[in-house]
Amino acid sequence: MAFEPAEELEEQGRFAHDPLPPGVMRRGKAKAPSATPLSEGARRRIVAEHAAQREQLAPRRREIRGRSSIGPTGRPQGRPGKKRLQPGKKPKQTEITVPSAQKRVIRIEDDIQLQALAQRMSLKATDVLMKLMELGVSGVHINSTLDADTASVLASEFNYEVENVARSEDEIVGDARGEFEDKAVDRQHRPPVVTVMGHVDHGKTSLLDKIRESDVVAGEAGGITQHIGAYRVDTKQGTVVFLDTPGHEAFTAMRARGAQATDIVILVVAADDGVMPQTKEAVNHAQAANVPIVVAVNKIDKPEANPDTVKNELAALGLQPEDWGGETIFIPCSAITGQGIDALLENVLLQAEMLELSANASIPAEGVVLEAYLDRGRGPVANVLIRDGSLDTGDYVVAGGAWGRVRAMTDDRGKQLAAAGPATPVEVLGLAELPAAGDLFYEVTDQRKAQEVAGARKKPGMATAAPLGGLRGLDQLQALMQSGDVQELRLVVKADVQGSVEALQGSLTDLATEKVKVNVIHTGVGGITENDVMLASASEAIVLGFNVRPQGKASSTAKKEGVEIRTYNVIYEAIDDVKAAMKGLLAPKVVQAELGKAEVRQTFGIPKVGTIAGCMVLEGKINRGARARLVRDGVVVWEGPMGSLRRFKEDVKEVQAGMECGIGLQGFNDVKEQDVIECYEEKQVEATLE
Repeated sequence: MAFEPAEELEEQGRFAHDPLPPGVMRRGKAKAPSATPLSEGARRRIVAEHAAQREQLAPRRREIRGRSSIGPTGRPQGRPGKKRLQPGKKPKQTEITVPSAQKRVIRIEDDIQLQALAQRMSLKATDVLMKLMELGVSGVHINSTLDADTASVLASEFNYEVENVARSEDEIVGDARGEFEDKAVDRQHRPPVVTVMGHVDHGKTSLLDKIRESDVVAGEAGGITQHIGAYRVDTKQGTVVFLDTPGHEAFTAMRARGAQATDIVILVVAADDGVMPQTKEAVNHAQAANVPIVVAVNKIDKPEANPDTVKNELAALGLQPEDWGGETIFIPCSAITGQGIDALLENVLLQAEMLELSANASIPAEGVVLEAYLDRGRGPVANVLIRDGSLDTGDYVVAGGAWGRVRAMTDDRGKQLAAAGPATPVEVLGLAELPAAGDLFYEVTDQRKAQEVAGARKKPGMATAAPLGGLRGLDQLQALMQSGDVQELRLVVKADVQGSVEALQGSLTDLATEKVKVNVIHTGVGGITENDVMLASASEAIVLGFNVRPQGKASSTAKKEGVEIRTYNVIYEAIDDVKAAMKGLLAPKVVQAELGKAEVRQTFGIPKVGTIAGCMVLEGKINRGARARLVRDGVVVWEGPMGSLRRFKEDVKEVQAGMECGIGLQGFNDVKEQDVIECYEEKQVEATLE
């Protein structure tokens, strides 16, 4: 046996225990044996052993690779990149997506900021601002607030549509009151609400005291505890609710806020004194409110009483007595002797039957605030007249911009009530703040609805009352133009003496025509008072003063209510201003002034320009800046602005009759020979009163 070196024996022992992979001839100092090649079975065994070793080592590698020392936890390993396209496929081009029709509708509530509108359209605010300036709107920035109409026009420039989803006050209140059914079967007759009006010292208070004495319930209970501003009187003839607030103030404040609390007016006139200034004012208030009037001719027991004089004077104011063929009821009475009191109540109840007053006690309450005040111990207190429905303690209510929950209710006699039905005056505790006189009062379903209604009424632009119909000013009456042919200008006239009042009233009334009516709803002697302003506010009128000035809070009230007061020292200036305002009520007429005619003799087609008509001017003149109409066989085929006017290759301003010219019609090329081009211009002519 040949001797083998120790190194070779050592390498053979190593290869026996740690065989090298197939094909590997050297690893470090170890060399693969140069013996005979491995058999197929041995090679497969060696490959299988190495594969098993790799599977055992693989989890270890993944565990090490996921440690935080290698990289942040959760971060994907490897290089992120785009997916490789398969051979033969082309990359897709970027598509410009267009929002669906539903997403191109922007819903707003009355107004929206320009920047917010741009975000809703996925546009830059500066681009939207520049477009708004191109439309002719100046003085705006990206934080400006746009109304619904402006936002709609601006959004349409970017192919978007604006929808105003703001709800009206009536819709909000209707939703807050909940669902209920007001069946005609459930409606029953309710007592009338009556206001006593008249001149000072004509016996209004005495007449009311006499009526209170006839209250059967009050007599049994020991008298009326009146502290609410209204009270119920249960008489043998029936039940009547009297308003104990100042008559004129009640009418103006409530009508100015869209509330109508009074059903009937009792006009008290002293038989020995006749019609006085406050009597006329009371008649004007009642007639403006379209409320039936029952005249109580008081002090009939006096020797100097003359009821016929009262009838004559009131007939001149439009109150024709029934025995004279009119519709107004006149009742002679006396607050001292009690004469005619029963007849007065009977006629009031008869008038109420004719009005067919009814209410439903099973629906949520609805009423009007008569007055409100702040009590130190009880907080805000509201005197409310419930007109319809029923109110219970614990109900949530809204009065104007105030809301709350009814903690307690008291009637006109100071009695605590758990529930109050229609035509019942009550004192309500529980409102969070003070409402205003004339605010509408509603019962709502819950606290959230109450807060929603109150918040909506406090929003700028949403009044707590019915809209008054528009601007009231001699300089702004053109904004009141309507589609109707007949207009009406309402006036409240005050002067220093009665003679000036009559002269001014007669001159203003004579200005009325078939197109514009002049309605002097009230006249009086003396300064312009706050009551005159409130009447003008409720009636959408203008106050004219002749040699008088506003008194007290009249000026501040006029600014608050938006009523214009005009004072004059010369009667002709007042008449001229009113006449100019009446003209302003009529829209100016647009008339067409014919300038000339031209006949088309030949047509020429010019590239990039269109068809040019070679014409002969038959009559008048053709003006380049005027409008034109194309007439073919007596029928107007086209009408619009004139595009060009040339004579011998030169632009001219006008061409006289008997000359030839070339006429281009803007945006129209279907011109044929023997067509007639008529040239005209439009002018606005001031409307006349005749």
